[in-house]
Amino acid sequence: MGLLDGKTILVTGVLTDSSIAFHTARLAQEEGATVLLTSFGRQAKLTQAFAKRLPQTPPVLELDVQNSEDLANLDGAVREHADSLDGVVHSIGFAPQSVMGGNFLAGEWPDVATAVEISAYSLKALAVATHQLLKDGTPGGSIVGLTFDATLAWPVYDWMGVAKAAFESTSRYLARDLGPDNIRVNLVSAGPIRTTAAKSIPGFEQLDAAWPERSPLGWDNTTAEPAARGVTALLSDWFPATTGEIVHVDGGFHAMGF
Repeated sequence: MGLLDGKTILVTGVLTDSSIAFHTARLAQEEGATVLLTSFGRQAKLTQAFAKRLPQTPPVLELDVQNSEDLANLDGAVREHADSLDGVVHSIGFAPQSVMGGNFLAGEWPDVATAVEISAYSLKALAVATHQLLKDGTPGGSIVGLTFDATLAWPVYDWMGVAKAAFESTSRYLARDLGPDNIRVNLVSAGPIRTTAAKSIPGFEQLDAAWPERSPLGWDNTTAEPAARGVTALLSDWFPATTGEIVHVDGGFHAMGF
């Protein structure tokens, strides 16, 4: 038996085959789940192309988390392929370069607002859009998001770090409000991985240069496999009483002093 046998999992954010989202989708399928992906606009072509590299090619549903119509239609779009959901993976984040890379003091509200809406508020929006689908699934639905430790002020991360702090707080409030429906909400805080999204951060090298040396388990920034395994485990039934949690998959870096 696989960890996710019989479950249906919705995975957002598959844009490359190096991403945590892609490896989570792959592992979920390998562990017995039916997987659905989301994308939108020009990104949809990329998602559809990389979907074909998964063990089974999943459908790609239209979802722009800034589009209220897409969010309202998501329930119906999922039900064209499945009666319910057992898990949702939030792997969505964006901040204009004008509010990263050392531009914290220069950041203007319209660009900061974009970062917060897409990178934090979208977790609540996605949870609401899939709420009934998760309630209709096997008791014990799971929402898992991806973060980058927001307890510290990182070099160059700037307003994206602030958005991640809002994201982490949002997950706790969702855990509170969705708990009565037996829906768990947890996050995986991964170390730096050389994904396309990471490389788009000006000065990203400053974030990950010292990571392998200071992590007691070491850290391989070329693979998303460890983080994806953490997400897959949280989607499974092996964490039935865990919610509002942030699981660090970072080689232990977060626990070490400077």
